[in-house]
Amino acid sequence: MDDDTLRDTWEADGFVVLPGFLPAAELASALGELESMFPSPAGFHDGTDPRRARYLDNEFAGIQGFPFDSVALSLLATGDRLVRLARTLLRTDDLRVSSAEAWAKFTGAADYDQELHRDYLNHTLLVPTDASGFRQVEMFVYLVDVPEGLGPPHLLSTRHTRDLPAKPNWYPRTDVGERFGDFVAPTGSPHLYEAEVSGAGPAGTVVAFRPGTFHRGTAMTTPRGARYTMHLCFRPAAVGWGDRHAWAGRSHEPGWYGFVSRATPAQLALFGFPPPGHPYWTAETVAGVAQRYPHLDMTPWRVGGASVPCRRAATAGPGSPAGPVSRPG
Repeated sequence: MDDDTLRDTWEADGFVVLPGFLPAAELASALGELESMFPSPAGFHDGTDPRRARYLDNEFAGIQGFPFDSVALSLLATGDRLVRLARTLLRTDDLRVSSAEAWAKFTGAADYDQELHRDYLNHTLLVPTDASGFRQVEMFVYLVDVPEGLGPPHLLSTRHTRDLPAKPNWYPRTDVGERFGDFVAPTGSPHLYEAEVSGAGPAGTVVAFRPGTFHRGTAMTTPRGARYTMHLCFRPAAVGWGDRHAWAGRSHEPGWYGFVSRATPAQLALFGFPPPGHPYWTAETVAGVAQRYPHLDMTPWRVGGASVPCRRAATAGPGSPAGPVSRPG
């Protein structure tokens, strides 16, 4: 699909499904480290992984936020192919990552079947807009095959929902009455469920959608099934009201130091690192950041070094510098 068709589809429907968008070679490193984050299918279903209990009875318990325990997965989340896709859809090169999560689901662990809803309530301080320059994009990235039995998202074209107001935000299939408040429609909308589209696809598939697009998670039915995905959100740098996560609060975690040690300047800029040549960079700040991140090659950020390509340090590794990890008191 060429860029114009891609944008036209995303803008007309509010989503686009791209089967196998990431090639297997780009997934390999992250898949090799996946068990550092989540149980394997056998480990969960046979009860041999002690982490199993965490995933029971809560559909969101399988989420791990960025920075990931797997540095390879953190690098994949900010890789060139996904960033180019976000730039194409949002029509800007100046992007920020507003949220990044990895998610494991297991058949029988919880009820993953959801009602149709929009994500804007925890992705923006305001409400979604179709105005160019102010849109945001969410992505489901499949690390493994996600056929219908492994709970792919179902999505509803905005052609069916353009006239729906900001409230209610959830539309159940059947009547639920007034007991959930005015963010949940009291009467059922089975006709919306009849119009939804499945996002099922092979490993490497990307489902890109807007926070104002109605969608839902679906049930896991495949016996001994396991689903591993990433959920990524990008926004234009100017859309400051669209941050879901604040990265400074996570920037003294071991996974963050591991990511920074291997990331490029372009990847770090997605989280707010000033780019090379920015007036923030002085001899003092370069020296200080080099102390904080001893495995990061500071050449690109040194005064006058904006045009020097980044060279990854030979000793780069996932560990953080010695010292305690601070926690909220």
